Amino acid sequence: QVPLVESGGGVVQPGGSLKLSCTTSTNILDIYAMAWYRRGHGKQRELVAHISKSGRTNVVDALKGRFTISRDITKNAIYLQMNSLTPEDTAVYYCNADQGGHGLGTTDSFWGQGTQVTVSS
Repeated sequence: QVPLVESGGGVVQPGGSLKLSCTTSTNILDIYAMAWYRRGHGKQRELVAHISKSGRTNVVDALKGRFTISRDITKNAIYLQMNSLTPEDTAVYYCNADQGGHGLGTTDSFWGQGTQVTVSS
């Protein structure tokens, strides 16, 4: 089990920024990979960004330049910095952990409860 707790969501105006946090009691260096997903209202869940055990990061092409994923191994936390937010970024954002190398977003991975991000004027 990898307990995950997200925080940092809220309401922000278009063009604003938010930084989401995901913390765990598990040593993140024991986790194969971690990621941020999101699900907008009436939409499919989609991958936003992921970070590997080695610290290699990737943000999906559509969000590159606006979103950044990072981590702090001393805090067992990963982060998602979101800039230049638009209403289309409104979604519940979920933290995901693949502890055993079975794949992010799979039924063998672990999920947080999600944090709501609303971009609205």
